[in-house]
Amino acid sequence: MKTADRKALKVFQELLENPVNRLVEQAAGDGRIPLGYSCSFVPEPLLMADRLFPVRLHATGIAGTEIADNYLSSLVCSYTRSILEFAFDDRYDLLQGWVFVPSCAHMQRLQDNLEYLKKPGFVHTIDVPRKVSEATLDWMEEELHMLSDRLASHFQVDMGPDSLDKAIASWNEYAETVKAVGELRKRPDPPLTGTEFHAMLMASLASPKDLIMPEIRAFRDEVEQQGDITGHRARLMVVGGHLHDPDFIRVIESQGGLVVADRFCTGSIPGLMPVETNGRGPVRALAEHAFRKTLCPRMMEDFDRRLQSVIDIVREYNVDGVVIEVIKFCDLWGVDSMPLVTALRDKGIPVLKLEREYRLGGEGQLRTRVQAFLESMGR
Repeated sequence: MKTADRKALKVFQELLENPVNRLVEQAAGDGRIPLGYSCSFVPEPLLMADRLFPVRLHATGIAGTEIADNYLSSLVCSYTRSILEFAFDDRYDLLQGWVFVPSCAHMQRLQDNLEYLKKPGFVHTIDVPRKVSEATLDWMEEELHMLSDRLASHFQVDMGPDSLDKAIASWNEYAETVKAVGELRKRPDPPLTGTEFHAMLMASLASPKDLIMPEIRAFRDEVEQQGDITGHRARLMVVGGHLHDPDFIRVIESQGGLVVADRFCTGSIPGLMPVETNGRGPVRALAEHAFRKTLCPRMMEDFDRRLQSVIDIVREYNVDGVVIEVIKFCDLWGVDSMPLVTALRDKGIPVLKLEREYRLGGEGQLRTRVQAFLESMGR
């Protein structure tokens, strides 16, 4: 598949080599304030006000978690252990603050150890409710107001309505640009691979939006000028939790399954839907947006909406089969994936469930599983 000659793609790959990349360093050198976050319930636009900018926590390329394993159980997911390992290795020292969501017990233990062992200057927890209703929207709005007030006080930044409206407009421009690239994958023969799209998306989540936007536009122009990808055996969708390493999708696509859609924590659908302002203030708009786009398994009563979103994307992107990826020991996706597999198969949608570690490993086994899945679909 045509990737080697795309200059913009090489930029994205380079930006993902380090958890704090050169664009983060550039922005911090200009007096801006990088804030690390780990969950899609954290509203990026809120962390883009004034001099702030968000950096999605990732540990792509980690070799092992020997130090973190002394503090976190081996039954804790390897994503949280990887983040703690990089923290011990001072890989996040440029970050001036951390924003967490207690999405699961594993993330809570990561935060506990980080605060106890590294003692960051700013740590905040957004206590996201576990149901979606008018009452919990009020709850979420209050939580975001508390985060906004703490950011304003600690960093002396403008978190007023005008500043937040400007940040929301900037984030919407970014989201619409990336979404437009992703929608090119609806074509029968898309002009880009899932690996390429995911590299662009992950690099953008780990970088200041304004500094990476020129690279995204250059990538879009480059993709549109080149020919379409042909010869793939099936159009696939990937569903699941944290997926930071584009190489996971590369291995899937090496067997002829072109990934044309995604629905995971760091994925594009529906994570790139714009923030809709409603006249009730920017913080309320961000609270509503978080509930609309995230569709997290921690909301156990919201399973039907998550299922329907996958089915809708399968139809919209003409998907032949769904790959559900679950990090080993993930409580949320481990539970949600079981009824999800059954429900999708009942709808006649082929499904492959893969359990994996955060770090890509066992490529041979992964290739074999994907190959067998494609053959089971007659592909």
